Amino acid sequence: MLDVFRGLKNLIKVNYVHIDSPVFRLHYSITVILLIAFSLIVTTRQYVGNPIDCIHTKDIPEDVLNTYCWIHSTYTLKSFFHKKVGVEVPYPGIGNSREKGKEDMSDRKIYKYYQWVCFCLFFQAMLFYAPRWLWKSWEGGKIRALMMDLDVGVCTEIEKKTKKKLILDYLWENLRYHNWWAYRYYLCEGLALINVIGQMFLMNRFFDGEFMTFGLDVIAYMESDQEDRIDPMIYIFPRMVKCTLFNKFGSSGEVERHDALCILPLNVVNEKIYIFLWFWFVILGTLTFITLVYRIVIIFSPRMRVYMMRMRFRLVRRDNVDTIVRRSKMGDWYLLYILGENLDSVIFRDIMHEFANKLNHNYQHHIHGVPDA
Repeated sequence: MLDVFRGLKNLIKVNYVHIDSPVFRLHYSITVILLIAFSLIVTTRQYVGNPIDCIHTKDIPEDVLNTYCWIHSTYTLKSFFHKKVGVEVPYPGIGNSREKGKEDMSDRKIYKYYQWVCFCLFFQAMLFYAPRWLWKSWEGGKIRALMMDLDVGVCTEIEKKTKKKLILDYLWENLRYHNWWAYRYYLCEGLALINVIGQMFLMNRFFDGEFMTFGLDVIAYMESDQEDRIDPMIYIFPRMVKCTLFNKFGSSGEVERHDALCILPLNVVNEKIYIFLWFWFVILGTLTFITLVYRIVIIFSPRMRVYMMRMRFRLVRRDNVDTIVRRSKMGDWYLLYILGENLDSVIFRDIMHEFANKLNHNYQHHIHGVPDA
C-alpha cells in the first residue's frame, strides 16, 4: 500500500509562503490528494480483487463472460429491493425477472458507472486544483518577493532596515493599486465554491440522480428499522448484480440467451469512498460559502477590516491600523494582511507603524492626497 501512495509524496509539500486562506488550501491540497489516492486505490487489483467476477457455465469461458459483463454494464431489479433477503430473494435486487411472464424492462436499474470511477476521481482532482493554478499565475510571486526572507527575522539591523525600506517604498508607490489583485483572489475563492457545488451535481448525474441525498439517506437508514428500508449503499453500490443478456449461437444454429450473476467487489471500496466524499464536499462547500460571505463583508465594511487586522496582529497599534484602513483601499488592506501572515511579527509591526506615520505625514501636509477607502 505504501508503494501505491509513494507517488503522492510530491503533492504533500509544506509551503511556508501563504498566499491564500486555510479554507482555500483545503481545496487544492487535502482534497486533491484524497481524490488522487482514491483513484489509485480503485485501480489497485491486489487490494480489491478482480473488478467483476461472474458465475459462468462450461459453455462460456470465464474471462469472456467477465469482460462482456464489465463492458456492457450490469443491472438489478428495483422491485426486488423491497423483498426480504433470505426469504423472498437471495440478495437485494436479485430475483427472477420473468416470474410474472414477460420481463419488465423499466424495473431494471442499470449500473454503468463502475468502469469510469478512477477516471472521474482523477478528473475531479484536476478541477479542484484549477482555482489554485489560476490564482498562482495571477499572484505572480508578489508575496514571496516582498518577504525577502523576513519571515524569520534573523539578520543584521542594517539588512533588516534596508529590506523594510524596500517594502515601505513598494507599499507607498503602489498605494490604491491592489484592488484588482485582491478581487482576482476573491474570484478564485468563488470558483472554488462553484466547483464544489458543480461536482455534487456531476456526481449526482454520474450515479443517475442518486448522489445528491446520498449522505442523508445513509443517516436515515442507520437511524431507522433496517428491515423497513432499502440500504442506499447497496442500492447505489450493489455487491451482487445480474449481467445483461449474453447471446450466442447454439449447436443447432439457434440463438441461446445466457444470464449471469456477477459480484462487484470494487463496490465495497466505492461506497466508502463516495460516502466520505459526500460529507467532505458538504463541509467544504459550507466553509467556502462562509468565507465568501466574510469577503463580501470585508469589501463593504472598513470597520470590519480594522477589527480583523487588530484581532490577527495584536502587536500592531490600534491607531496605526485605523490610519492605514482609512487612507488606503481594500486591496492594500488584503496585501498587508497576507504579508503579515508571512513576515516576522515584530518586523511587520514596525512596517505598519512606519507606513501609518508616512500616510499621516503626507495627508497632513497635502503632498499626496490619499482618498478614504
